Amino acid sequence: MLDLVLQNQATRIATLIGIFIIVVGIALIVINVMNRRAQVRAGLQQIATPTNTGGELAGNTLRHRENQNAWARLADMIERTGLDLTDTKSERLRDKLISAGYTHPAAPRIFTMARIGAMAFFPLMYVILMYGYSEETPGFFTIYIGASILGLLGLYFPNLFIQAKADRRKEEIVNGFPDCLDLLLVCVEAGLGIEAAMDRVGREMVQSHPLVAQLLSIAVLRLRAGASREEAFRRLADMARVDEIRSFTTLLIQSDKLGTSMSSTLRVYASEMREKRRMRAEEKAHRLPVLISIPLVVCMLPTMIGVLMLPASIRVVRDIFPMMSR
Repeated sequence: MLDLVLQNQATRIATLIGIFIIVVGIALIVINVMNRRAQVRAGLQQIATPTNTGGELAGNTLRHRENQNAWARLADMIERTGLDLTDTKSERLRDKLISAGYTHPAAPRIFTMARIGAMAFFPLMYVILMYGYSEETPGFFTIYIGASILGLLGLYFPNLFIQAKADRRKEEIVNGFPDCLDLLLVCVEAGLGIEAAMDRVGREMVQSHPLVAQLLSIAVLRLRAGASREEAFRRLADMARVDEIRSFTTLLIQSDKLGTSMSSTLRVYASEMREKRRMRAEEKAHRLPVLISIPLVVCMLPTMIGVLMLPASIRVVRDIFPMMSR
């Protein structure tokens, strides 16, 4: 029976697809059971320590319905089939997605859907390419090992993408924040309040630093909606997920509570941020010789050795080897 399966190409493809479907089905069943247990445990904790009122729940539901997009509707359709896309570490995953700039309520479920899709798409494309475009028929274990490796790659590729995007977002915010502080200082010293100054700076920095402008604009909208300065500034720090902005908001909250001058506070912190940016630039400049030495050693050193040794090698071949052969 095994020889018949290995000899027939169609039977081998059907066997591989069947094994893949079984393995994926078992994995999904296990994940679903674990997610259900986690949801039951979380529900019991919420019952034990109730924190939400009925108005907050209704507001979250309305906000969720308004913010749904095509991906969220697709995730809802998949969950209606019985597959639970809720991650067991939802809070940690949501923090990571917010750091990458994905603040949609359905972002964790869309991320889980993308991981499952990538885990199934990469092995399937590998099997199709191997059997459709390969001149020689690949072996059973070659297909199985390649599909397994690509499945693991599809499982971890979304995490790498989110982490890379979070790092780029943090770098853009950190690089644009000193300019934001300088403009805020100018506006405050010109007589504007902190809310009007943030609004003005947010509108001025849309083209140069859009992420910083977005954070400031959202904080201004919260203040205009009736939120207190402390709440708006803390939400600003939570959205940014950057230590510099978190320290800045803490400084503003303390300055507002103690009644100190906002302009002096901004002046001291802006000077500190400019100094940190200068130190980061110097650090990158000091790293350049080390980074340049790698291509110099790899590319230019063999060429220089060859140029220096070539005349001597020619002289040895022409003069010394004939003398040794006599």
